[in-house]
Amino acid sequence: MMLSSMLTLLSAVLALAVFTISFTLAQRTPMDREKTSPFECGFDPLGSARIPFSLRFFLLAVIFLVFDIEIVLLMPLPLIMKTGQTLTASISVLLFLLILIVGLVHEWHEGSLEWTQ
Repeated sequence: MMLSSMLTLLSAVLALAVFTISFTLAQRTPMDREKTSPFECGFDPLGSARIPFSLRFFLLAVIFLVFDIEIVLLMPLPLIMKTGQTLTASISVLLFLLILIVGLVHEWHEGSLEWTQ
């Protein structure tokens, strides 16, 4: 009983010492502005948080996510082809790609892919 309470006290003292040392030795000012800015966000971290968000950026991000998910869904295709269900797999993949191509053509005609407008 005595040993466990001493270990608990030692752990608390060590945690407090590490916290105190890291707090006193930490740099208060950042080295430069690039290190404090969020990565690929496009917003000024020190400015107002009430600026409007670009709808074009949002649409491009959604398109990127859709095509990332497409790649993930098409990755197991070679394994499915090895199992002998090539006709079913081919038809489902062609239907999937047809839906994606129709969506891409629709977004192209809508102008969502044109960034500079």
